[in-house]
Amino acid sequence: MPQYKPVRKAVIAAAGFGTRFLPQTKAMPKEMLPIIDKPVIQLVVEDLVAAGVTDIIIVTGPTKRAIEDHFDRALELEDELRGKGKDAVADTLKDIAEMANFIYLRQKGLPKGNGRPALNAAHLIGDEPFFMFFGDDFFTGHITRAQQLLETYSQTGKSVISLIEVDRKDADKYGMVAISEKLDDKSFRLDSLVEKPGAKDAPSEFASIGGYLLTPEILPILADEHTSSRGELELPGAINRLAQQDTVYGRFIEGDYHDTGSPELYLRALIDTALDDDRLGPDLRDYLQQKLQ
Repeated sequence: MPQYKPVRKAVIAAAGFGTRFLPQTKAMPKEMLPIIDKPVIQLVVEDLVAAGVTDIIIVTGPTKRAIEDHFDRALELEDELRGKGKDAVADTLKDIAEMANFIYLRQKGLPKGNGRPALNAAHLIGDEPFFMFFGDDFFTGHITRAQQLLETYSQTGKSVISLIEVDRKDADKYGMVAISEKLDDKSFRLDSLVEKPGAKDAPSEFASIGGYLLTPEILPILADEHTSSRGELELPGAINRLAQQDTVYGRFIEGDYHDTGSPELYLRALIDTALDDDRLGPDLRDYLQQKLQ
């Protein structure tokens, strides 16, 4: 099997205002909303690190300082914890800061859109492949999303996007794809990607969701700043253009997808994760059953 460039870098988009969570997100980033005892963005980072990522570029905006603080050392707090005999907790905080090399950029430039963070980080990416994730969604399962994308990239050396199957009536919420040329049971060549087409115009029931492993060929396409009908620089549109020029693959991700982008979705992600937790799940399940009687 050919040896392709290793994937050591990742971009995490974390610049949104989180307006659907106001006033909670006025001072606290939505990416820092807790999933039990970890913020959402830490789950995203852990996913990437498990796939061998060493350099994580987090593209932020105003009021996002808490993200930097979270992934920084807190020496005074660690010392206080050790002084109280809580070495395990102190070690956990230290390990968070040492998971990867963290680089922070402020998002800048117009038009905005979910392609802008990758373009802002282009000078740090260079000619290397990179993961592009968002700070408010995650997968749970035995194999991380990043590891699954990497598996398909390792076979092809091409860009790979995350896919799930959805009901056609939800095709107005996702980028929907047409696929062909089966690589293996989970990986297929991408023919086209259409952003939020609606049920009538969806090319399939297969949706692209956050989480991409992209080759550097995507960067000049983004640099053209071709905007969508909404006037935004959208990553799905750039990926669709890349698929017409080169080969792009879709990988159906095994595991449970959790989106925390709205209060109702966040609540579902929190409950689902807690129910799956060996320690918290049994009591929570009993409590919910009692409340729903």
